Amino acid sequence: MLAGCRRALPAALCRALRGRAAGSGRRAVSTSWCPVGAAFDAKQQQQQQQLRGRETGLFGVPELSCPEGFQEAQDKALQESEQLVQKACSTPPGPETVMIFDQLSDALCRVADLADFVKIAHPDFAFREAAEEACRNIGTVVEKLNTDVELCQSLRRLLTDEVVMSSLDPETRRVAELFMFDFEISGIHLDEEKRKKAVNLNVRILDLCNEFLAGAHLPNKIDKHVLPEHIRYNFTAEGNYLQVAGLHADCPDDLVREAAYKIFLYPNAEQLTRLEDLLASRNSLAQLVGYDTFAHRALQGTMAKNPETVTQFLEQLSDQLSKRTQKDFEMMTKMKMKLNPQNSKLMPWDHPYYSGVLRAERYNIDPGLYCPFFSLGACMEGLNSLFSQLLGISLYAEQTQKGEVWSEDVRKLAVVHETEGLLGYIYCDFFQRPDKPHQDCHFTVRGGRLRENGEYQLPVVVLMLSLPHSTRGAPTLLTPGMMENLFHEMGHAMHSMLGRTRYQHVTGTRCATDFAEVPSILMEYFANDYRVVNQFARHYKTGQVFYAALDQIYHGKHPLKKSTTEILKETQEKVYGLPYVPNTAWQLRFSHLVGYGAKYYSYLMSRAVASMVWKQCFAQDPFDRAMGERYRREMLAHGGGKEPILMVQGMLQKSPSVEDFVDALVSDLDLDFETFFMDS
Repeated sequence: MLAGCRRALPAALCRALRGRAAGSGRRAVSTSWCPVGAAFDAKQQQQQQQLRGRETGLFGVPELSCPEGFQEAQDKALQESEQLVQKACSTPPGPETVMIFDQLSDALCRVADLADFVKIAHPDFAFREAAEEACRNIGTVVEKLNTDVELCQSLRRLLTDEVVMSSLDPETRRVAELFMFDFEISGIHLDEEKRKKAVNLNVRILDLCNEFLAGAHLPNKIDKHVLPEHIRYNFTAEGNYLQVAGLHADCPDDLVREAAYKIFLYPNAEQLTRLEDLLASRNSLAQLVGYDTFAHRALQGTMAKNPETVTQFLEQLSDQLSKRTQKDFEMMTKMKMKLNPQNSKLMPWDHPYYSGVLRAERYNIDPGLYCPFFSLGACMEGLNSLFSQLLGISLYAEQTQKGEVWSEDVRKLAVVHETEGLLGYIYCDFFQRPDKPHQDCHFTVRGGRLRENGEYQLPVVVLMLSLPHSTRGAPTLLTPGMMENLFHEMGHAMHSMLGRTRYQHVTGTRCATDFAEVPSILMEYFANDYRVVNQFARHYKTGQVFYAALDQIYHGKHPLKKSTTEILKETQEKVYGLPYVPNTAWQLRFSHLVGYGAKYYSYLMSRAVASMVWKQCFAQDPFDRAMGERYRREMLAHGGGKEPILMVQGMLQKSPSVEDFVDALVSDLDLDFETFFMDS
C-alpha cells in the first residue's frame, strides 16, 4: 500500500506534510481562523470546544436549532417556491427566466440538500426523523414541478425563441436546456393521467431508495453458539446473539472472514422484495416517459451517453484484465496455501485480505514505519500545502457558534484563495460515533451561485469519514487507505469550492456522474505519489468491473430473465472469477444501487480520465502551478455548466475514445508504472 523505499520515507513525508504555510492568502485571514493542522490534534479540539460563541442552528441556519425547525424551513422554502413559479410563468422569455428557475432550484435545494445529510448523520433521532420528512416532502414537490405544464411552457417559450437564445451566454443556454431535460425525463409530454402516474412512481422510488439504504446497512444477528468460541470476540455481543455489521475483510483469521461473509450477506426476504420493487419501478418509469430501459434514461447527459457504450467499455476492460486477474488469483492462492495449508481454495472473502498481504510481501512494507507519519493533522497540513502550491488555496479552521455543528468533534474549514479571498466552507465530520454510517461521503449543503444583488453565495459542503479518535498519548493515525479516502473526498470538496458557476443548478459536483468522480480520483493519484506522501498506489481490481456489469444488467431490459441472485451468481463467476457462495445475496448490501443506479461504471470511467490527466499533466511535477490553474480553468470551474466531454477535451487537448479509457486503466496496472512509485 505504500510507494517508495522505506529509507526515503521520512524525508519525503517531511517535505510533503510539513511543507510551507500558504502566506499570500493571509491578507484575508479572519481572527477566528487557526492553522488547519492544529485543529485536528486533541489539545486544540478541547480548546475549541470551550470557544463556542452565540447560539445558532445547524450550519448557521437559525430555524434549525431544534428538530421542529425543519418544518419551518420547509414551509419557507415551499412558500418561496410558489412565488417563484408564478413569477416564472409571467416573465417574458429572456435570461431572467433561467435565473428564476435557478432561484426556484436553490430555494428547494437549500433545505433538501441539508436535510439529506442530517437524516443520516445527526446523532439525535428527532433531528434525523424531521430531516427525513422534509426530504420526502420537498422531493414530492420537486416531482410535481417537473410535470407542471404551465411552468414548462414558460421555459419552452425561451428555448424556441431563436433571437433570445442566440443572445444568451453558453452557460445560461446549457442551464436552460438542463432544466428542460428534467421536464422531459419526468414525462412532461404525457397526458395528465400519465403525468400523475410518473409523479407517483418517482415518489415510490424515493421511498424504496430510503428503505433499501436503511436495510443495506443493518447488521445481521446469529446465535453465538453457532460460531466457535475463539472467534466470537470479533463480533458485537447482544445477549445470546452476535451482531455482524460488516465483512471484516481485513481480519487475518480466515474463519472470521468466512463467517462474516456468510452471515452479513445472508439473504433477507424483505430487502430482496425492496430491490425487486425498486428495479421494477425504475423500469416502469423509464418506459412510461419513453425510454427502453432505466439505463437509457439514467445515462442521458453523461460522457458515455448510452448503455451500449458502457457495455463496450466494460467488455473491453474485462477482456484486458482477465489474464492479469487470473495471475493475481494464482499468486493469492499460493499465499493462502502458505498461510493456511488445510484450506487453500481462494474464496470471495479472501480476495481483499490476501491482495493486501501480497502487496505487503512484494514491497516489504512495514506499517510501523509509516503510520506515525500519517497523523490526521499532518495529512491536513499536507493537503493544505498541496492546494497552496497547485491552486493558491489555503485551509483555515474557523470557530463555530453553539448549535452550528451536530457533534463536538466536527471542524469547520474556511477555504481561502490568495487573491480571490474566501471561497466557501467545508465541515469535517471525520470521527466515528454511535449510529453514524460507516461510509466516506461528500455532501453539498449549499450550492454556489451569483445572487440577484451581485454577491456570490458561498458553497458549503460536508466531508464525512469514519476515523478513530485520538488517544491521550497519540493523535489520530491514518492507514494508507484512510489517507487515500481523505484525499478522495477532499477532491470532491475542491470541485465544490472552485466550481464558480453563475447558477447553483450546475455548481460543483452537480454534473454528469461519470465526470463527478474525476476530481476526487485524481486526488488519489496525488495521494499515491511519493513526492506528496510517499504511499503505495492502491489500484482498482476486476471486482469493480463486476459491480458495474451487475448494475447495468439490473437496469437493462425488464422483466429480468432470472432472479437478482441468479444474475449475481452468473456475473460474479463470469467477470469476477471467484465462485458464488450459496445462501448469500451481496446485491442486497449494494447501497450504490440507490445513488448510482445504472451509473456505477462512472467510477471506472472517471478513473480512466483521472489517470490520463495525471500522467499528461501532473506526473512530472505534482505541484505545477500552471497545470493547477489549467485544471481549475478547464475542469473544476464549470461544475455541470459545460458538457463533460468538452471539459475533458479542454484539459487533455484531445477527445478520448473508449479504447483510450481502457488503455489508461490497464496501464495503471503495468509493473513499469507501479515500479515508478517504488523506485522513486
